[in-house]
Amino acid sequence: MNTIREIDIPLVSNGYTLSAADDRLGWLIPSDPGTPVQTLWEQYRSQGYLWLKGILDRREVIDFRRRYFTAFNATGLVAPGTDPTEGIYANQPVDPQAIRQILVEAVRWAAYEAFCLSKPIYTFFEEALGGPVYLHKRKLIRHTHPGDANCTGAHYDLTYLRAGTDRVYTAWIPLGDIPVEMGGLVYLEGSDRWGREKEAEFAVLNANLTPEERISAYNRNMSSTGWLTKELPSLSERLNTRWLCADYEAGDMVIHSAYMIHAATENRDPGGRMRLSTDIRYQLVSDEIDARWTRDWSPDDEKRF
Repeated sequence: MNTIREIDIPLVSNGYTLSAADDRLGWLIPSDPGTPVQTLWEQYRSQGYLWLKGILDRREVIDFRRRYFTAFNATGLVAPGTDPTEGIYANQPVDPQAIRQILVEAVRWAAYEAFCLSKPIYTFFEEALGGPVYLHKRKLIRHTHPGDANCTGAHYDLTYLRAGTDRVYTAWIPLGDIPVEMGGLVYLEGSDRWGREKEAEFAVLNANLTPEERISAYNRNMSSTGWLTKELPSLSERLNTRWLCADYEAGDMVIHSAYMIHAATENRDPGGRMRLSTDIRYQLVSDEIDARWTRDWSPDDEKRF
C-alpha cells in the first residue's frame, strides 16, 4: 500500500478540494526502521518528518483497534453485527455524552498507556535523541467517520506547546490501515523551515503580552482555533509547494517536528470504516516540559491552551 498510485477520489478538507496537480500533491517518502537511527534522523532533519513503515507489531495495533471500537458497542456508533476491528460506522444518532465518556476513559486505559510506551517507540526516541525520554501525559486518540466534513486545519504543533522546549516530537500512529481515501494526515512539503519562520514572527508579535497570553494558542495574534488556515489549497499555492499524502498501514508511525505543518482530509471510505489514530509526544526528559500537557486529554480541554 505504500506505492504511488492514482487516488480514486478528490481529497477534501473543510470543504476545500486539494489540487491533484503534480506540483501541488505528492506522496510521503517511507523509511525503513531497520536503517541506522542516525541515518534516519538525518532524513528527519531534512524532511521535517519520518514515516517509519512497520516499526510496530501490526497484530498489537489491530488488537487495540478492536478493543477501542468494542468499547462503543452500546452507543450505536459501530454498525450492529459487524466486527469491531473493522470499525464500520452505523450512521445513526448517538448520545454525544456517552461517546465523550468512553473517550475520556479510553485515554486513561492502562492498555492505551502501555501501547504508547511500546518498546519500539521509546527506544527509537532514546537512540535518536541520545538520552532518557519523556512521554507527555496528554495523549490524543481520535476516530473520524465517513460523512463528517470537519477536519483538522493546517497547523504546526508548537502553537500548543509554547511553554516547553521546541525539541518535542509528535508520533502520529494509524490504528488500523488508513488509505488516502480514509482521510489520514497530509503534510506540507518543506514546511518545517516555514513553520520556524512563522513562529519567530509570532514571538515578536507576542512579546508585549502577559506570560499567559504569550504562550496561548488563542491569543490576540492567533486565530480562534490556533490553526493557520482551513484552506489547504490556498496555503500550498502561497508557499508554492505540495501537500504530501500516504496510504498508512497498521504498524506504521510518522514522526514530525513541532514546526511541520500538517492537516487532515475527509474520511470518504466507501466501506464505511472509521479512521482511528493516536498522536503522542516525546521529548528528552531533561528539556523543559509544558505543564499544560501533564494532564490527560479530554474532548473539551482546549481552554487550557
